[in-house]
Amino acid sequence: MENSFETLIASYIENNVGIANHFISDELANHLKENLLSLNEKHLLLTAGTGNADKLIHNTTIRNDVIYWLDKKHNNQYENEFFDKIEAFILYLNQECFAGITDYEFHYSLYEKGSFYRKHLDQFQDNTSRQFSMISYLNDNWKIEDGGELLIHNKDNNQKIAPTQGKTVFFKSNELVHEVLVTNERRMSVTGWLKRG
Repeated sequence: MENSFETLIASYIENNVGIANHFISDELANHLKENLLSLNEKHLLLTAGTGNADKLIHNTTIRNDVIYWLDKKHNNQYENEFFDKIEAFILYLNQECFAGITDYEFHYSLYEKGSFYRKHLDQFQDNTSRQFSMISYLNDNWKIEDGGELLIHNKDNNQKIAPTQGKTVFFKSNELVHEVLVTNERRMSVTGWLKRG
């Protein structure tokens, strides 16, 4: 377990973007994907917006994915397994890097064919609690022609990251402008933030 944690942190320190290709197992990814699709069939995923609280805006020209917030109170076995992994990573991150993370929040994210999310930062202007962004992908057999890459806008060069199953991406929420390019296939992930204060 710690090996994937170290991979994520070491690549973050080197490139400002941490990537671990097997942060979550295929077995867990498949169970989470089954949960997501079941929730979607029950029409429980909601149109995603931008901004927070009373400033939430729904604009499908900016983003057009649908989401479902995860919560331990749902008492889902596999979502709680995912939370256990995140909590272990936070403990490791705080011990190794003195990150001071005290909380987290995650949601399922589903992009249907033709969906996207334009360039943005993950930290709100009026709330700086989000420290790190984390995305774990649930897409097996993803191909280049499927699109849907996470495009990180770095000062030196842009970085495209394919949303392949088991891969987790980790970066500072207030530093890196990024976007989700148009996807040509259904694209699924668990997306969230490690928080402080």
